[in-house]
Amino acid sequence: MHFAVITPTHNRAAYLPEAVQSVRASVLAPLPEASYEHLVLENACTDDTARLLRDLASADGAPLRTQSHPGPEPLLPGPARNRLIREAAPNAWLVPLDDDDVLLQRALYHYGVHIGANPAGKWFVADFLRVDQERRYLPGEDYYAWRFDSPTDMLRAIFRAEHFIQGNVCYSRALFDEVGGYDENLHMAEDLDLYVRFLLAGHLPVVCPHLSHLHRFHSSNVSIGVDAARHGADLQVLFDKYTGQLTQLGIERPG
Repeated sequence: MHFAVITPTHNRAAYLPEAVQSVRASVLAPLPEASYEHLVLENACTDDTARLLRDLASADGAPLRTQSHPGPEPLLPGPARNRLIREAAPNAWLVPLDDDDVLLQRALYHYGVHIGANPAGKWFVADFLRVDQERRYLPGEDYYAWRFDSPTDMLRAIFRAEHFIQGNVCYSRALFDEVGGYDENLHMAEDLDLYVRFLLAGHLPVVCPHLSHLHRFHSSNVSIGVDAARHGADLQVLFDKYTGQLTQLGIERPG
């Protein structure tokens, strides 16, 4: 069982070392023959990220494999993630981690336990905690995964804006390849778009009762300004993209 943690980064030198160190702190024992690596794309950074990554890659611990996109403009999230995933092993389990978030020490272990217990599962979803810029817990801001009876039920909840998914997932490279990877033209919601395609392909996630990571809120989050209205607009874009399939399932366009 091999995990590849996926992290594109753009000008997050203040947070990236902690993200990398959190992955290196992972403990997978006693999973048999389990391994992991961290794949990081330096995405047209103009801060100290390139030097930091050289130093981090030379330190002891699990492998840190880096790539660089020189720019001048950073890649969109979709192509940045696709570029990293193309370097992952064909049998890898992929775990996205934002460059300002913190992976919990046993997250990969718990994903591995549930992968072993659910051999037909192709993607897994967990809960996460929201913290502030200094990693202080924000009560009442947790994300919690829901259980659904079918992919259609989950799609209906997504397009009613009742349920959403972010980076609290683990999915197989095979499933990623099956649905065609991240959309390289989307500026936002590229992760939700991928999960919608997982569901349209008939794959319901396995809900894991553990915490995957700390999601950090700070003044330069890429999601700043994404309120209910913006999320609704993103849902409309995604619905229009898959309108034929969604309409056949009886799912209504978000208002």
